[in-house]
Amino acid sequence: MPRAASVNSVERFFQFSLLGLVTSGYLAVAGSGALDRSTMVLSACALILRALVITGFVRLEIPERILNWVTILYIGFYFFDYFFISRNMLTGTVHVIFFLAIVKILTARTNRDYMYTAAVAFVELLAAAILSSNLSFFAFLALYLFFAIAAFTSAEIRRSLQKSARVSRATRMRFSPRLATLSLSVTAGILLLTAGLFFVLPRTANAALRHLVSSRYHLTGFSNEVLLGDIGEIQADSRAILHVKSYSREFPPNLKWRGAALTQFDGHKWSDASHQGEMMTVEHGTIPLADDWQRRRIGRRVLYRVDMNTTDSDAVFMAGIPEFVNISAGRLLRMPTGGYRLGYVPTDRVRYEVSSFIGAGSSADATRHWEIHSSERARYLQLPAVDPRIPELARNVTMGQGTDWLRAQALQNYLRRSYAYSLELSSISAPDPLADFLFVRRKGHCEYFASALAVMLRTLDIPARIVNGFQSGTFNPVSEQYVIRASDAHSWVEAFFPDRGWVALDSTPSVAGAPRNFLTTIGLYLDAADTFWQEWVLSYDLGHQVTLAGRLEERSRRIRWDWGAPPVNWRNLRNTLGRAIKNYGGVALASISGGILAVIFRRRIRDWARFRRIQNGGAVSSDGTLLYHRMLDVMRHRGFEKPVWFTANEFVSTLPPSPASALIAQFTEIYEAVRFGRDAALAAKLAPLLSRIEQLKINYL
Repeated sequence: MPRAASVNSVERFFQFSLLGLVTSGYLAVAGSGALDRSTMVLSACALILRALVITGFVRLEIPERILNWVTILYIGFYFFDYFFISRNMLTGTVHVIFFLAIVKILTARTNRDYMYTAAVAFVELLAAAILSSNLSFFAFLALYLFFAIAAFTSAEIRRSLQKSARVSRATRMRFSPRLATLSLSVTAGILLLTAGLFFVLPRTANAALRHLVSSRYHLTGFSNEVLLGDIGEIQADSRAILHVKSYSREFPPNLKWRGAALTQFDGHKWSDASHQGEMMTVEHGTIPLADDWQRRRIGRRVLYRVDMNTTDSDAVFMAGIPEFVNISAGRLLRMPTGGYRLGYVPTDRVRYEVSSFIGAGSSADATRHWEIHSSERARYLQLPAVDPRIPELARNVTMGQGTDWLRAQALQNYLRRSYAYSLELSSISAPDPLADFLFVRRKGHCEYFASALAVMLRTLDIPARIVNGFQSGTFNPVSEQYVIRASDAHSWVEAFFPDRGWVALDSTPSVAGAPRNFLTTIGLYLDAADTFWQEWVLSYDLGHQVTLAGRLEERSRRIRWDWGAPPVNWRNLRNTLGRAIKNYGGVALASISGGILAVIFRRRIRDWARFRRIQNGGAVSSDGTLLYHRMLDVMRHRGFEKPVWFTANEFVSTLPPSPASALIAQFTEIYEAVRFGRDAALAAKLAPLLSRIEQLKINYL
């Protein structure tokens, strides 16, 4: 490979490696969710612009004087950002880091600039290590290691080429793929060596750093004040909030995970003024939540474990009627509205185990009479000045119904049948959103349906309250857990009946779930991997070590016990393989076929890409051999093949005199000058000559 081509190849590889270093740090911080949209967009534009500069599509030269002024101005903007925009030291510092990254990646020209750029990328990765608790950080760490090794090795080769005048001998394989393969191999080795540290040593760093910064997710709709429309904003997000492991059996469909209950309505928002809760006491390691009568009820019960991701809410979500709970937080408050809170906003994931009653009860329940205090009843009947059409509609719908229970059922069914579910609402706020929903738009999301039902129940003197939580969730067969996302957020109503107590009513029409496809399957695998990361990496401690050792010991005993067991049940194995082929056979076949074709045609694709570059004027001296072999292929297809023992000039001398022979002789002469004279300028003349040879009809062959 000629020296000039080697220098250009090393320089371009080094520039792309440095760009990848900064990009991986940027993606790691962006994946943590700590970057605002404007910073993400500006940084992404800067990285794309730098890539265009490296490839030569764009020329960018920023005068140093302008750069100095911009930096000085940003120093003043930092204080403005800290006091008025971010209002947080960490967020303002992240903005500074990305400002430096943008400036350096766009203006780096000297070795000192490149060193500063690498330092900024390292600071980005450190920030992501503190801010992120997702599995994506591990992927970005691997990407960062790959580019760091590639940048370091190419920088050393680049430095040696700048000092030495020695010319390396030509090789068949290009420099960039070899160095990329080396970088990938070293990265894989580092990750394999350090993986053992993750699973053998406790993650004390996580315990030490988690108090430095909040990684909570803003969970709108579970505070003490909720505007109409807040739940709809949550439903547009697919972030996982709860992971639930069932110890007993599958959950019934449409199971509701109760969170916060709200009682007061002013026409635009629901709120709850009861901030004081009852501190639950621990008995024998668990917290009893139900009285003796509830625990003696005959009906279905489930035992499950919940891992709740960090949010900015202290609400605790449970299904059915919880009877016992064992919570890692160590404390639990029971609110007057029947919900449960921690009393503080957690800084880490919260785990709790619950035994809940989800059955319909028995005939013995009919003998019990429920009562609420008169002050509570007044609170659950409170109404603002509502549109007079709303109570009139409630009376018309429930006309002829003899009991409060039948009236509630009639209102619930009417809203389900007569209105449409939609998350696409007008951006213009109505003076009376509830009346606008009932009489104008006639469509909305669950919060409007629940609010309409609660208000109409109150107009009929039936106590009612709004409950915000989640519904159903998705069972992940990979992790064997239910995944409950922000998009599963739901609002419903709890109404009070003296012969039934508080009963859940849901007036929202049922919405068909998304069909299962390849992307959702991939999402389930990613969620299972993230669950494994949270469980066995971030939360890995001595208890997990003991659990892992116990599982290995049990598996080893099972292997010894099964040594003399009968052979494999081939019928079950055949059925399992049949289902796997049916579900994923097409994808697997397409992937394998694509990989085989890529291996077979790799060289042809690479040569085609080089030829296109040569045609566009980007030829270098090493491209002469490629064009000469392409010319020989043209001649061979027309019936004349060059013997391997012939030189290029001997091959030309065997051709009869003709315009085609003269053209081939001219092509060979230039090729010899390019090959032995290392003249890159002449290499650009070979491509048009080759096109003329391909177009000629050589009749004497």
